[in-house]
Amino acid sequence: MRLFFKNLLFDRHSGREETTPFLSRLVGWLLALLLVALVFSFAFQQLQYGWNWGAVLAYRQKFLQGWLMTVAISAAALCTSLIIGLAAALARRCPLLPARSLGVLYVELIRGTPLLVQILVFFYVVADAFGISNRYLVGVLTLSLFAGAYISEIIRAGIESVGESQLESARAIGLTRWQTYRYVVFPQVLRRLLPPLAGQFASIIKDSSLLSIIAVSEFTLNAQEVNAFTYSTLESYLPLAAGYLLLTLPISLASRLLERRYRYET
Repeated sequence: MRLFFKNLLFDRHSGREETTPFLSRLVGWLLALLLVALVFSFAFQQLQYGWNWGAVLAYRQKFLQGWLMTVAISAAALCTSLIIGLAAALARRCPLLPARSLGVLYVELIRGTPLLVQILVFFYVVADAFGISNRYLVGVLTLSLFAGAYISEIIRAGIESVGESQLESARAIGLTRWQTYRYVVFPQVLRRLLPPLAGQFASIIKDSSLLSIIAVSEFTLNAQEVNAFTYSTLESYLPLAAGYLLLTLPISLASRLLERRYRYET
């Protein structure tokens, strides 16, 4: 019996989840969830807070509308930021010096300044100068530019992890630059990029909450309005946390599935 519990609770497979028995993984998850539940249960009991869920539930439609808007904004920003990040990463490896310098300048400016300031500058200065008044469009573009700088560095690091000898071999057999990236570089770096890209995509979803400062009617702004209407702070923001978790967890799970699919022995 003692050996059974020891095998159940300890992983002897070097931390590789796909080789860990299902029962052991299930027990591990249940124990972890139990520990977290106990901590939060104790904390909320000590709070002695007077819950008022009834007032907040009256605005459930407002929560749903804000959540759906966050889904739409995040999906658009995810796709656009990936394109921008890939373009910036390739620009930083471009033999044309102005393109390379522009790529470096873009990455350093975006990563070196707060997203909050970027949203304000892009909406009230840049967008206004070009006559763009659609705050949703500006919000998506700002999020995409912000995340694209980080994705660019992730992709660049993945590309540079491929040995120079492989690039020389690709050129030696007559592959063009595009063919080299398509058939040699990208297949190798795809799996290495999945964990950091998943983290960045989750950050985009959470960063979309800052768009509330330019009155984009997304999840966070709607939760703030419900809090102002009902004076029920925790009841307004706990669904907000659950809603974002509902969006970020599938990204993490999808990333793990793709990692397993593209895993290869070295």
